[in-house]
Parts: sequence; C-alpha cells; structure tokens
Amino acid sequence: MSKPVQTLTDMIDPARARAMQATLGHQPQIEPGDPLPPFFHQLYFWDPQRPAELGRDGHPKVGRVIPDMGLPRRMWAGGQLQFEAPLLAGTPAKRLTHVEKTAHKKGRSGPLGFVTMRHEIWQTDRLCLTEWQDLVYREDPKPGTNPAPPEAPTDEDVAEPAGFDATMLFRYSALTFNGHRIHYDLPYSTGVEGYDGLVVHGPLLAQLAMLLAERQLGTLTRFAFRATAPLMHFEAAEVCWKSDGTVWVRGPGGRQCLTGTAA
Repeated sequence: MSKPVQTLTDMIDPARARAMQATLGHQPQIEPGDPLPPFFHQLYFWDPQRPAELGRDGHPKVGRVIPDMGLPRRMWAGGQLQFEAPLLAGTPAKRLTHVEKTAHKKGRSGPLGFVTMRHEIWQTDRLCLTEWQDLVYREDPKPGTNPAPPEAPTDEDVAEPAGFDATMLFRYSALTFNGHRIHYDLPYSTGVEGYDGLVVHGPLLAQLAMLLAERQLGTLTRFAFRATAPLMHFEAAEVCWKSDGTVWVRGPGGRQCLTGTAA
C-alpha cells in the first residue's frame, strides 16, 4: 500500500452543505449529525495555496501533490466512488490522498497525460468512502483538433431538466474551493482554453447525476462517471436515468456531456 501524498482534516461544517443545497435549488436543511448527500464531500478538505503557488489556470501548481505531466490544460475526466458509510455533518473527518497511477498517451488532439488520484475519507476511525479521481492533461487548443462529441441515448426512463448560469458556477467554485478559471473567467475560458463560454464543472454534472441515481435507488454503494463533452454555462441540459443503473447528461443537440453507472 502506497503512502499518502497528502492528509487533510475537516470539521465537515453543516453550513457549507446547506449552502450547497441552496446552490442546487434545494431547501437548506442539513444539521449536525445528518448524513451528507453523496458527493457532498467535494465541499470539504480544502487545500488553500497562496497566489504565488497557483498555476496559470488558478489551480495549485502541479509537482507538489499532483505529478507534473508536462502539459498545461487540466480536466477532470471522470472518477469512481465506493460508499462504505455515510459521512456525517459536524463530525471531524480526514482525507488521505494517494497517487494511484500516471500515464502518457497519444490522442486525436495530441499528447495526453493521465493521473489517477485515490482519496480515502475517514470519520470516527471508519472508512466512509473511497474515491478514484481521473485527471487528464492536454496541450493548448489548436483549430480543428476538437473531436465531435458523442451522441447521448434517448431511451431514458427519467429525464430531469438542468439549467446553469455564471452565478451558479461561481457559487460551486467557491464552495469547492476550485480556482480553475474556465468556470468563472470568461476571457480566459474562451481566449486561452478555446471554449465557447464558461464551462460547467464536470463534478457538478456528476453531482446532479448522483442525486438522481440516489432518488431512484434509495442509497448508493457505487458510482462511476466519465465526462465526454463540455457544457457551457448558457446551455440547458437534461439529467437522464435508465432502470439498468445508467445515468447521463444530455446537452443541446443531443450531445452526451457525461455518462455514469450507479448501484
């Protein structure tokens, strides 16, 4: 077993979870001792760094916790979660982070660097969840190198509308302490990274997908997801569920922005 590259502790403040509920349009109601909804641990275990220790994109510079893959653009490509026990609001917890694996590959748009981080979250000496976070690093965009997005299925059993705006993206960035400028800095997102607008966080889409899956299944023991195409802040989407445990986010024109499986 590898040694953790980082250990962080957090009090799991219920106020932050209530702020997240409000951001999602839900009634804020989480109190101390209540179990957090799945994936709400993203609100905790901040790792604040001084401005001099940030990269151009607003994230902490690589090479300290995350290995330097030699490529400038970072994306959260997907992940897997194994839920063992509820994470309780108002009870101290710790997160152990490991570098699971790294790899360099050649993609259709150029060289790619892949990093998988494993996070273990413990509370009262009990493992509550294990998360594998898949990061991908890419070159700066070149005209004509973006592949066509995949087409989302249309055979869902449930479809829920989802809307976004700059305020929602800012609030989610603040609550997760995510400094990535593609989510709030429009000139950077369009001019440097080549997007059409502000990019909706992949984890925010995964959060909506997980909450839909939880409503269908009652509780979650596993969830895996993969981001497949960006969604802009001005675009409406649908979060879709099928009874076989698959879930996806369908954007304008039927493009698939995220796909996942739940159990």
